[in-house]
Amino acid sequence: MAVVAERAWLDELNEQQREAVTHRGGPLLILAGAGTGKTTTLCSRVAWLVCEGVPSERILLLTFTRRAAREMLQRARGLVPASSRVLGGTFHSVAHRLVRRHAAALGLPPGFGVLDAGDAADVLDLLRTEAGHSSARGSRFPKNGTLLDLYSRTVNAQAPLSGVIAEHFPWVEEHREAISDLFRAYTARKRELGVIDLDDLLLMWRALARDEVIGPRLAAAFDHVLIDEYQDVNGLQVDLVRALGGFGCDVTAVGDDFQAIYGFRSASADHILDFPVHFPDARVVTLEHNYRSTQPILDAANA
Repeated sequence: MAVVAERAWLDELNEQQREAVTHRGGPLLILAGAGTGKTTTLCSRVAWLVCEGVPSERILLLTFTRRAAREMLQRARGLVPASSRVLGGTFHSVAHRLVRRHAAALGLPPGFGVLDAGDAADVLDLLRTEAGHSSARGSRFPKNGTLLDLYSRTVNAQAPLSGVIAEHFPWVEEHREAISDLFRAYTARKRELGVIDLDDLLLMWRALARDEVIGPRLAAAFDHVLIDEYQDVNGLQVDLVRALGGFGCDVTAVGDDFQAIYGFRSASADHILDFPVHFPDARVVTLEHNYRSTQPILDAANA
């Protein structure tokens, strides 16, 4: 009777939600449009895994905002209190913990600092001034905000600077060589200061994940990794997820390719569409029942 009461919340799920929540093993992609209860499904899956005997500390929940992580963990705890030890957070916050733990292996000083977006823009602006670009006449050199956006896209897309400029910033093409020099100076200055930026966190996590010794150890800490809003991952984040899956973690991804909003961070809906390619044995479950709107509105939106 205790087990039945423990899982009474399963009865509140619809058939597709229950199918996703109780998926036994292997990669799982949950395609969930707005209003279809994706958060309920993801939280219920965390709770179900714990009920099935998976130690909560061996479950990793990755989201795109700290608020989303807190909300999901609170809801999961409401279903199964034992889920309180699930490690949840943004890609960057989890990366920060891992990079801090393995700083020496990455060649970082023990007390390294992390630049937020504002700090990184300030350093780029300083280097821009030192290089004499802030007072250059004629065609205007890009300002620090544009430079940071360009740098971040290059890192997160893992694409050459020339390609990113051609696709997203064609108006700065004439400054390409100077921008390239500035980015090299930015990397050197961070090293001098003993700091890294938010993009470095993901790069270094990937370096750890790919290391033949450290990588398997990181993945071995978890049995399941669940990723929310998978339509908003970029190439660097996909590499991280694939590395975890490659070392034995069961990957659950939830998302909707019609809701991709992080293009400015080099995210692409192609990644969620390619999930079955990256994970050939993936099971795909589509949530189609909408709890947020009425059928006439849904028909209009679909049309």
